[in-house]
Amino acid sequence: MSQANIILIGPMGAGKTTIGRQLARRLEREFFDSDREIERSAGVDIPTIFEFEGEPGFRERESRALRKLAAHERIVMATGGGAVLAPENRALLARSGRVVYLVTGVDEQLRRTDRDRNRPLLQTDQPRLALEALAAERNPLYRGLADIEVCTERRNVRSVVNQLLKELRALRVQ
Repeated sequence: MSQANIILIGPMGAGKTTIGRQLARRLEREFFDSDREIERSAGVDIPTIFEFEGEPGFRERESRALRKLAAHERIVMATGGGAVLAPENRALLARSGRVVYLVTGVDEQLRRTDRDRNRPLLQTDQPRLALEALAAERNPLYRGLADIEVCTERRNVRSVVNQLLKELRALRVQ
C-alpha cells in the first residue's frame, strides 16, 4: 500500500480542515492545515497578512508553507482554497501525494462561511459574486489536479470520511 500524503483541495467552506482532521485520525496520520502553518510562522492571522502584504504576499507565504509541508511523509494536509493558483504549487501537490478535491457549491459555501471574518476574499458587499468568480477560476484547476473528487454538500463529516477511506483504499493508499 502507498504511504503517500493525502492532500485536500477545494474552495473555502468545502470542509477541508474538518474532514482532514477526521480523516487523519482514522488513518492514524498527522494532520496539517496550510493556513494555520502560515499563521504560525507569520505570528499573525491571515487577514493581517492580507492587510499588510496583500494577496501576493500571502501567496508567497502559502507556497513556502506548502513546500515545507510536502516534505513530510504520511500526512493529511488541508490547503487553502487558492493554493492551486500557482502552477508550481499544483506540480508540488501532485508529486507529493494523492490529491482529493472536496467539491461544494456556492450556496453551501455561503452558508458555511456566513459569519467567518477570517476570509479576506469574502470581505465584500457581494460575497456570492466573489465566490462565483473564484469558482469559475479555480474549479477547473481543482479538477485537473484531483485523484479523487468527493462532494461534501449536505453531508456529514463521517459520511464524507467513509467515502474517502473507500476511495483511498481503491487507490491502494492507507
